[in-house]
Amino acid sequence: MSSEPRAPFRVGLIGYGLAGSAFHAPLIATTPGLQLAAVVTANPDRRDQLRRAHPGAQPLDTPEQLLDSADDLDLVVVASPNRTHVPLAKAAIEAGLAVVVDKPLAGTAAEAAALCDLAERSGTLLSVFQNRRWDGDFLTARRLVEGGALGRVHRFESRFERFRPKPKAGWRELADPAEIGGTLYDLGSHLVDQALTLFGPAETVYAEIETLRDGAAVDDDAFIALAHESGVRSHLWTSALAPLGGPRLRVLGDTAGYVKFGMDPQEEDLRAGRRPDDGRPWGADDPIAYGTLGTDDAAERTPTEPGDYPAFYAGIAASLATGAPPPVDPRDAVATLAVLEAARGSAATGTVARIG
Repeated sequence: MSSEPRAPFRVGLIGYGLAGSAFHAPLIATTPGLQLAAVVTANPDRRDQLRRAHPGAQPLDTPEQLLDSADDLDLVVVASPNRTHVPLAKAAIEAGLAVVVDKPLAGTAAEAAALCDLAERSGTLLSVFQNRRWDGDFLTARRLVEGGALGRVHRFESRFERFRPKPKAGWRELADPAEIGGTLYDLGSHLVDQALTLFGPAETVYAEIETLRDGAAVDDDAFIALAHESGVRSHLWTSALAPLGGPRLRVLGDTAGYVKFGMDPQEEDLRAGRRPDDGRPWGADDPIAYGTLGTDDAAERTPTEPGDYPAFYAGIAASLATGAPPPVDPRDAVATLAVLEAARGSAATGTVARIG
């Protein structure tokens, strides 16, 4: 990588499946100061898709080809299968490149901590794509909590539930633990990250983790209860077998509560090919889906903050340009993985596990 700062910063993306094509590539391409320069995908159909969507990006067959051109890049984004996150991030850091890794950063907290140590010794930017911090519902809950609108919060409830009764083909459904598949490390990474972001470190965890679908080889249903050092308790659910979903968020304080149903619209928009720069309001919630704030005796609809996934890569661009801290501290991912590991231990023994 060049020793002199430059803009736009040239980005190499490893992986052009759902994460790479629907999330990372369009967000990178529409962020001022960033340029999607190269994308690693050997799949012919995905290459055709890449040429149509991002004709200026060079298609490459392997990560090794990308890293061989490290002097022509400033940032590598790892959006390949989970088992590749650690080795590819390590190789990119050793090549002198800043790195963004899709969640989960690693399979274990120890591996994640080692990556953080390597990046710090190298003086290299490392961050994790925890885009759900910029969901509109979470931004609204954060504003209400931090602004005191709920009083003293004592419980946080959060759900990412889907109804997909038949397992799909792909690495996320493979039984090999090295694949780091299953819903706990997928959507559970977002749930735990949001809880820790709002209410700080957790002391203990109790978890129930199940494999419910016929033919499934990985966990597809999980409940996690966290006791935070702050005194708040978080109850978190993720499932692929929820024919009726519960509230997306419910936050309870001693003066008011906030409850919100429905998903943030940004994922659906990105999957449909919409981009943040297409001229329409980005991340705007449908007013019919606004949450409710107050008490059973006095409640009112509360507008949802606009979702803002573009903020993540805007923060990365600022970090590259000025050396500012990244939008997601990678040590936060270490803390999340420590919770997920403890949750597995709790589920295996049926006991409350201490974290750390």
